[in-house]
Amino acid sequence: MTVYASSQAHSSIEKAVTIAGIGRANLRLVEVDENFAMRPEVLATRLRDDRAAGLKPTLVVATVGTTSSNALDPLGPIGRLAREAGAWLHVDAAMSGTAALCPEFRFIHAGLEAADSYCFNPHKWMFTNFDCNAFFVADRAALIRALSILPEYLKNQATASGAVFDYRDWQVPLGRRFRALKLWFVIRHYGVEGLRHHVRRHVALAQWFAGKVRASERFELAAPAPLNLVCFRHRGGDDANRALLDRVNQSGRIYLTHTLLDGRHTLRLSIGQTHTEARHVEAAWTLLDDTAARL
Repeated sequence: MTVYASSQAHSSIEKAVTIAGIGRANLRLVEVDENFAMRPEVLATRLRDDRAAGLKPTLVVATVGTTSSNALDPLGPIGRLAREAGAWLHVDAAMSGTAALCPEFRFIHAGLEAADSYCFNPHKWMFTNFDCNAFFVADRAALIRALSILPEYLKNQATASGAVFDYRDWQVPLGRRFRALKLWFVIRHYGVEGLRHHVRRHVALAQWFAGKVRASERFELAAPAPLNLVCFRHRGGDDANRALLDRVNQSGRIYLTHTLLDGRHTLRLSIGQTHTEARHVEAAWTLLDDTAARL
């Protein structure tokens, strides 16, 4: 059994293959392109080589919006390769899937029809308290066959007749919290247009910030910024970026995180909080630019 994932989006997959007993030795990390998206031609080679070695490709994980860079894997080509290899295709859209509420951002899901399963997290950008994950499968029978158990004390007439869905068979634990209720309240409160308003505003604010980075002599973009995450760095190198991150975070006025892209220390500004306004993003840019000028 072998599992394939982007080298930019592998941390949770590494944990999953360890828990599942597949083992990290059977995880294949697929190299990415200049935009940090999985390269289908490399995936094709990995699949072909494993099959030639007598191994069985089991799972391909594509990502819509990687954590480090918000990279968008090409779902269409990846889906065709997974299908040809007989592997399950899972699409992880943890944060960025929320963007598809807006018709103009649905390009992120081009090719999604090839997926066997899909998830995104409303607690990341859909204004829902932690934790809340929305999980979809193309064929629920495959999932239920894998996870269903039926000891005597769980047998009942409603289950036997098919009158109810036993969601204990859709996940690892038997019990489950009523996470859907808080998501229902969010949808009820905002409505689809209210949700779209916030998503569009966050993307617009991120694009404004990305524009300031592009125009700056001190900073540069480290990756494309298609949605609400901007990856950027000071041109002075890793030490300058570490110092800048420490200073702005210690100020208590903003909080940024970092990642490594192409082996270089990179700063991340993510806009997705319900009450974030233009003045907050403008203040963040001013603080960063002023602090960088004093490095």
